[in-house]
Amino acid sequence: MNASAHTRIKFCGMTRADDIALACELGVDAIGLVFAQRSSRRLDIEQARALRDVVADGIDVVALFMDNEAAYVQRVIDEVRPTLLQFHGSEDEAFSEAFGVPYLKAVAMGGDVATDPLSRHARAVALLLDSHAAGGAGGTGHRFDWSRIPHDSGRAFLLAGGLHPDNVFEAVNTVHPWGVDVSSGIESAPGEKDTAKMRRFVQEVRRADSLPR
Repeated sequence: MNASAHTRIKFCGMTRADDIALACELGVDAIGLVFAQRSSRRLDIEQARALRDVVADGIDVVALFMDNEAAYVQRVIDEVRPTLLQFHGSEDEAFSEAFGVPYLKAVAMGGDVATDPLSRHARAVALLLDSHAAGGAGGTGHRFDWSRIPHDSGRAFLLAGGLHPDNVFEAVNTVHPWGVDVSSGIESAPGEKDTAKMRRFVQEVRRADSLPR
């Protein structure tokens, strides 16, 4: 048994302080705050600043952007103090690296998938493989075909898209990702996390982690 296995868990689209407090209690690794203009879970800076204060020490605060202007990204960094950035749009390496904050880069795995994007953003902490098609906003709640993930890319990645408590055990046990990212799969409504689903999601990831690899 690989006792050291630890799949990182990111709860994204957090909008309520109580949900963040529970996520921290459950031992997730990262909390995602959304600033993408097209998202129903988008926060303004004042809301995000208040939620950021709820996050326990040692848990990453991820600020998610999608083609936001550089000045706005910098303002979020200055006022919200995220420990990681996440870029979900057409941001290139120069833009993503310009802020001096570690970052994740989303890769669209829906539609026609090219392997080339997996070789970009070499300085990203990890890639986030999501089920949206190129140009889409992500957060669709649908999974993509996991067999399309290249096994020889050598890149750390978070698996996203359509994950929920009923399939995350299978996902971790099949794909062995560096981390998993969930939003709608633990919700009762957009931005409103469900306590029972949050607890069970974490339990299922840790159950998968307990198996031999």
